Amino acid sequence: MDWVEQLRPIMTAEVRGTVVQTVGITVAAAGFPAPIGAIAEIERQGTAPIRAEVVGFKNDLTLLFPYGDRQGVRHGNFVRLAKTVRWLRVGPGLLGRVINAEGFAVDGKPQPLLSDRVLYDAAPPHPCSRPRIDEPLPTGIRVIDGLLTCGKGQRLGIFSAAGVGKSVLLGMMAKYTAADVNVIALIGERGREVNDFLERDLGPDGLAKSVVVVATSNEPAVLRVQAALAASAIAEYFRDQGKDVLLLMDSLTRFALAQREIGLAAGEPPTTKGYTPSVFALLPRLVERAGRSPAGAITGFYTVLVEGDDPNEPVADAVRGLLDGHIWLSRKLAGKGHFPAVDVTASLSRLMPDIIPPEHNRAALKLREVLAAHRDHEDLISIGAYRRGGNPLVDTALSMREDIDGFLRQDMRDRAEYPRTVARLLQLAEQIAGAAARSASQRPELTGQGGVNAGGNSAATGGPQTAGQLNGAVSAQAHGNGGAGTARQGRWPGSGAAAGQASAAAGPR
Repeated sequence: MDWVEQLRPIMTAEVRGTVVQTVGITVAAAGFPAPIGAIAEIERQGTAPIRAEVVGFKNDLTLLFPYGDRQGVRHGNFVRLAKTVRWLRVGPGLLGRVINAEGFAVDGKPQPLLSDRVLYDAAPPHPCSRPRIDEPLPTGIRVIDGLLTCGKGQRLGIFSAAGVGKSVLLGMMAKYTAADVNVIALIGERGREVNDFLERDLGPDGLAKSVVVVATSNEPAVLRVQAALAASAIAEYFRDQGKDVLLLMDSLTRFALAQREIGLAAGEPPTTKGYTPSVFALLPRLVERAGRSPAGAITGFYTVLVEGDDPNEPVADAVRGLLDGHIWLSRKLAGKGHFPAVDVTASLSRLMPDIIPPEHNRAALKLREVLAAHRDHEDLISIGAYRRGGNPLVDTALSMREDIDGFLRQDMRDRAEYPRTVARLLQLAEQIAGAAARSASQRPELTGQGGVNAGGNSAATGGPQTAGQLNGAVSAQAHGNGGAGTARQGRWPGSGAAAGQASAAAGPR
């Protein structure tokens, strides 16, 4: 940062005030005209001063949000302005280090020597100065590189409930990505999970080219918000050095919750589910800082915790409209031991068609078509009511479930090279096309046969079958087989395999 820019906003006169009251978790000071965002120190009796951030004003009072415990603060304590503008020390020495929201190393090693400074809350690049995104960024994760290809400078959300494998997925990205630098923000994480992520998910190789910014759930809301801003500022610094940066933020929901806590403490009115207007004003300012610039690119992956598996809850709904795509992690797939638990049919990369060759796009669409057909007929398959020959795409999905499953699954210790991923996808698409052609050519004439076909029609009558008739037919088939028609779980994610064969009343296949 230029020295003139640093000096311009500084208040040259000393500013002091006094504590007059506490409101909730905030401290109100009188006679303290400091600007919003400034850092103050509140004196305490018999102990060190506590740092606090100016978050708002009420009548003639200045509202301060403390960085720590307010124990020892009393009426009449002096408040002193410590810093007018928040800036962060940065430099190459941050690589391989774990820091807190204020930029201090917390990994037990000596503090790094950093010569540059950047603002926490910098303005996003001007839209007319952003180059187009036209080049993919390999992540080393086969299902993403093949079916949800991400471009350099793109911003995607990873949406899921808790415990579905977000941290493992982020760790794989950090280890296997083709980006030059990783900046990882752990916002509101449990303290135990920090070392788990560093040692198990990230590992020494991933940490060597990463900067990890940590603000655990027990830290004040202002530090959780500041940690997200610090990670974005560090990513911007390396981008301006000509690097391709991968920004991983876990999670954007906890960032929004922290800002909601600050807003409510400052007197903002609550809106949907208690979120304040400042939350929805700050979210676009944060995510817009990622992207391409003439110097480099920041590719952002932001995790979003979905409350109650509801994709339309306020934060998820707002973030989905701000990003360039979304990756949905399915609790159902994770429960079956399918990792990464990516639900391909519910996920989308909006820039994928613009950054990959046409043959790659066609192959991805073909695989999506098969997955969607299987999902649409999942209920019929699980109760044994689907008969082969009813739909060539479903027949293909059933016959190739092991090959498709092998492409979608990936062990966390395996790195998927991008060229091999694309080649494998093209080969799989050719196999799907061949299997679909064979299924269509062998499709029997169902007229005059018993049973239920994929369209839900009675094959014996050729007419439509009601839900009651369908259930009756399936029940009759099950009793005819001695109860063998109960469903059992299949090996393919998101689906079950038919448990029993058709009853004696059903005609030949």
